[in-house]
Order: sequence, then C-alpha cells, then structure tokens
Amino acid sequence: MAATVIVIGAGPAGVRAAEALVEAGLRPVVIDEGRRDGGQIYRRQPEGFTRTYDALYGTEAQRARALHEAFDALRPHIDYVPDTLVWNVAPNAVHVVSGTRHRELAFDALVICSGATDRVMPVPGWHRAGTYSLGGAQVALKSQGCAIGSRVVMMGTGPLLYLVAAQYVKAGATVSAVLDTSTFAQRLHALPKLIAIPSTLKKGIALMRVLKDARVPVHRGITPVEIRGTPERGVQSVRVTLADNTALEVECDAVALGYHLRSETQLADLAGCEFRFDHALQQWLPVADEDGRSNVSGVYLAGDGARVRGADAAERAGRLAALAALKDIGMTCNEDEAHKLRMQLNRFTRFAAGLRTAFPWPARFAATLPDETIVCRCEAITAGELRRVVNDMGAKEANRAKAFSRVGMGRCQGRFCAHAGAEVIAAEARVPLEAVGRLRGQAPVKPLPMALAPHEDMETSE
Repeated sequence: MAATVIVIGAGPAGVRAAEALVEAGLRPVVIDEGRRDGGQIYRRQPEGFTRTYDALYGTEAQRARALHEAFDALRPHIDYVPDTLVWNVAPNAVHVVSGTRHRELAFDALVICSGATDRVMPVPGWHRAGTYSLGGAQVALKSQGCAIGSRVVMMGTGPLLYLVAAQYVKAGATVSAVLDTSTFAQRLHALPKLIAIPSTLKKGIALMRVLKDARVPVHRGITPVEIRGTPERGVQSVRVTLADNTALEVECDAVALGYHLRSETQLADLAGCEFRFDHALQQWLPVADEDGRSNVSGVYLAGDGARVRGADAAERAGRLAALAALKDIGMTCNEDEAHKLRMQLNRFTRFAAGLRTAFPWPARFAATLPDETIVCRCEAITAGELRRVVNDMGAKEANRAKAFSRVGMGRCQGRFCAHAGAEVIAAEARVPLEAVGRLRGQAPVKPLPMALAPHEDMETSE
C-alpha cells in the first residue's frame, strides 16, 4: 500500500513538494487554507477576474504563471482540499475543518509549507480603521481587485514594502508615499551578500524604477511617529521624522505596515518540533536539517514557514523536503538533485542574510513606544500595560505576561503582536530578547465555528 503524504499549503513550497511526490508515483493530499492555489505571493485572482499577470504580479509575473501552470498540471494527480484549515497536528494525523465540517486525516509523512505573515512593529494610532499590514493590502489587490484606500501610504521596511507599492502603482492605485525605516547606507553595506542572487537584486531595482517613474515620494531612514485620524473617519495622515530630523506629515486614508516577514510556525509547534532562537533573525524558529527534516519523525518543514528566504527559495525547499520524505519512507530519491538543491539554497540563505542587513527589524522602536500605544490590537493591550506586568508582577517571560495581560490571546493568536510585545518586555525588563521566550502554540491555531459536525468523506477538488 502506497504511503500517505500530506502537504499543507499550496504556495511555492507546497506546489513543488507535491510535484516531486507525484513524479515518484504517489498521490499526495494537498490541504490549502485558500480557495485557490498560489499562496500569498502568487495568490490567484478570483475566477471571472481578467487582470493580466503583469498587472497583478509585476516583476513576479513569469514565476507566478509558471507555478500556476505547474499546479494545474498536478490537479488530476493529487487530492486537493482547498478552503480548509489545519487547526491541529497530532501524532501521524492532522485535524482539519472546512466550513462547519471537521475531520482527522492520517499521514505517514507530513510536509508543512505554512508560509509567512507580516512582521509588524506597532506605531501610535495603528489601531485606526484604514491601517492594514502590507500582506493584507496585497490580498485586497489580488483577491478582491481593489486597493485599501484612495490615497495609500506604505510604511515599514523590506522587499515587500516596495513590491506592494509597485503592485499598487501598476494597478492604477495612488501611493502617496513610501516611508522606509532603513537607510541607503544599510543597503550598500549589504550589497556583497545581495549579489548572491543577481536576478532577485535586479527585480528590486526594477521595483524602485516603477515607483520613480510614477513619481511616488520615497523617504528612507524615517522614524514613525503617529498615524493620525478619528474614530469616525479612520486614518487621515501619517507623521514621521525624516533622517535629517525634520518632521513630515503625509495625508492619506489608508496605511499599509510591515517589517519584512515572520514564519508561520504554529503548526510546527503543535507537531512537537523543537524550536531554537535565531540570533541573526531575532526570532524563534523550528529546527530542521538542510533537507527539511524536523526532530519529529515523518514531519518535514519547507519554505518561508521554516525560514524566510523568498519564493524562489521556497520552491526549492519544498521539492527538497519532498525528496527527503521519499527517501525516509523507502522510495527512490534523486541524490544528485537533492545535492544541487542544497547548493542553490545556500545562495538564497546568503541573500537572506543580506536582506537582514539592508532592511533590519527596528527593535529599538519598541523601547520608545508611548505607554498608550496599543500593542495587541485584538485585546487592546497597550505598551504601558505590558510594562506594568513586568514591573508590578515580575512577568518577564512571554507566556507569564500573556497570563497577566491577555496579550496574544485574541483572534490572531499573537501573530501580529508577539514579536513586538516580546521586544517591549525585553526592553522594560532589561533582559535579552531570547530570555523572554516565545508564546506557546495551542490548538486551534485559528478560530473555529462553534457548531462543528464530523465529515466522513472530505470533499476534494480535482
């Protein structure tokens, strides 16, 4: 009897993992939280929408088309389960829910390609209506064919900042300004590592050209001050301090925020994978070997869900993890291909290190956030409240602070507040960020309907 392999995610890593499994003669189950394949970066527009690949994906149009065509070719050979949430991972089984129906699916091997979400640093006023993450702004454009506002400010740092801004410009939206916390000098310092992937570096330059041609103001080395507005009207402007210490206020009706990406690690946590603090990234990440094997037998990690290195790297990591799974279940594995993929991923790892230098996470902002700044938007927990539980209750560890303050207990389960919250705690307690620890993952990873019914025959899409 053929082994049962489940792939979670239908983004770049998941599609290429499924492709390798199909080539080996297996029929994998591909579970996708989205309604259509592509993941976040190559998210497909709804059926019936007719925007071109160039307008939708810009510099990534060719790769998006290639991935979509690869998945279309796989459809007859896989069990595709879209619009379905994996909300828990048990030994050799995953728990899934689609609508109000739930089911447990057993596996011999599990390839987790959970992707990444925005890494966000709070700013006073970011709770106002009209404030989105960069990824959220991108979803609105791709999935709903609309912009988040009529005059949008993009603020933060990282490649996604420029990618989303360029995509908005190409879609005909008005980008009032791009406000980048990193500096041009930091980019120059990172250049020796960035040239590890010349094609990706060229794409970044092309994005800048799109913004320049559209005459979008780009300010580097800024310090966010406040997102201004009212409860009735939402966002009305953004105030920042420029690199020369002068003040700038940009009028707008929407803001997209983001500081590169953070790996979605909740499923790896529930699967029992070991975690280790990455000092370079200043994040806790699941441990995996170079082929994607975790410390849990039969569980493999690939793509940005394991380590953020970009979509091109995710495709290679997904295929490599699938080859590792094939080898471990006793099937033929192309060792020469695996070696080649490892060598290619080493280059992407070097490039990712360059990105960290060029677009650093602004940890310093956490220490200076005003007490009234909301850190956890789900539970409306402020920086002052986190500082109070540190000083008055001795809560210098993330889960203890969560118990006393409810930070990270809301709908997002800490996805958008955990990193910044830990920085606030570390700064106030005067301890290294590593000492604060990480919020423990718990099932369900996302909210579930109150009324769930068992579903004996999970519907698949072919």
